[in-house]
Amino acid sequence: MLLSAAWLPQLARHVHGSLERTVWIAASRFDGTTAPAGSRRRIAAATRGETLFKGKADCAVCHVPPLFTEPGWNAHKASEIGIDDFQANRAPDNSYRTAPLRGLFSHAKGGFYHDGRFATLLDVVNHYNSFKNLRLTEPEKHDLVEYLKSL
Repeated sequence: MLLSAAWLPQLARHVHGSLERTVWIAASRFDGTTAPAGSRRRIAAATRGETLFKGKADCAVCHVPPLFTEPGWNAHKASEIGIDDFQANRAPDNSYRTAPLRGLFSHAKGGFYHDGRFATLLDVVNHYNSFKNLRLTEPEKHDLVEYLKSL
């Protein structure tokens, strides 16, 4: 059984006598643990978001469960994902890889998307909604974000 992040400092003090460093564990519901507070409280929204992820939003075509990345050669040209090719041109194949979405909530401080260009998950969802003409409603977008936070 994994201990919650709240127990780690106390455990470190007990075992080592002092707190020398803090270890953070990225947990996902797929690991048998739970995502951070706030995302799982909205389980109904996340459940609706999962349906959108696998259907209308078309996410699961590239982000295939359970790893939530693309099997095989998981590379896409910039034109396929609706962004410029500045970062892709630095790669040997001039492509972006399909980033794994497991533990996505742990990226909140570094930005989202292949190169961190979007500040929030909602920004990413809005990008794909426009680029792929998905016609997601505002509630659907928020449900999809709740599901992404639960991975």
